[in-house]
Amino acid sequence: MREITFQQALIEAMREEMLRDERVFLMGEDVGLYGGAYGASKGLFDEFGPERIRDTAISEAAIVGAGVGAALTGMRPIAEIMYIDFTGIAMDQIANQAAKVRYMFGGKARVPLVIRTSCGSGRSFAAQHSQCLEAWFMHVPGLYVVMPSNPYDAKGLLKTCIRDDNPVMFIEHKMSYKMKGQVPEEEYLIPLGQADVKRAGGDVTVIAISTMVQRALKAAEELAAEGIEVEVIDPRSLVPLDMESICNSVKKTGRVIVVHESVERSGPGAEIATRIMEEAFDYLDAPVKRLSGKNCPMPCSPVLEEAAVPQISDIIGAVKEII
Repeated sequence: MREITFQQALIEAMREEMLRDERVFLMGEDVGLYGGAYGASKGLFDEFGPERIRDTAISEAAIVGAGVGAALTGMRPIAEIMYIDFTGIAMDQIANQAAKVRYMFGGKARVPLVIRTSCGSGRSFAAQHSQCLEAWFMHVPGLYVVMPSNPYDAKGLLKTCIRDDNPVMFIEHKMSYKMKGQVPEEEYLIPLGQADVKRAGGDVTVIAISTMVQRALKAAEELAAEGIEVEVIDPRSLVPLDMESICNSVKKTGRVIVVHESVERSGPGAEIATRIMEEAFDYLDAPVKRLSGKNCPMPCSPVLEEAAVPQISDIIGAVKEII
């Protein structure tokens, strides 16, 4: 199977959906001639023109607000917000409009809107450009929250999200764009709410989110050399969350670590850990352990930035501690 980058997988997904459905269009800052801040719309402007690849003003509220309006009137917009940190400027449009319209109109109005945005550390962009804020959106009923960890998942999930009739936060880690992975040329879709077992194992379950999946897999390789078999699960979507797959793994291993880059306090790990306690408590041989970002603003210093989020060595240490 061919290998392409995460960035190319996103471009392919949007291109295929735009060819399939003329209602699909992309809008955002620098998505047109420039090809996107991380090159994730490169070449689309030349193929589809300014009507369907729309450069916008520097206003996140306007981008999402226009996306909501377009979706309500029959279009299927993809709105790109350059950094997830900037979604706060559009929070009314996201949380009070897009997320609630379908409910408040009894299902007669729908908002098929995908909000693509980037998150995470690794580039020393400091506290206002490096956050992982998926927990904000998990807390809002009416929103789907999707976080792919590799090119294959990115393409299949994005195509599914574009076809869905509900608003989706599609969150891409900025360190993933150059990652390469196997992606088939034929069309495929990945359903929301379907976790993936990235590695099977019987000693401990590591539930990893976004780029933490790759770190968990590397940690699992090192631990396997010591006779410790780690099962790595990637939820892929946090809303809806595939608790059936998670609980099946818990029943097998009896020990669980949830790993994510977002800060520990009220993060996705808290939700996942609580649901495991509620739904699979009798199978646990140890308390669920969270491994997450520190409860602090993201430092600019590369050394401090690295210390603020889980590393491979941290995952290895946590696994040895829990077993």
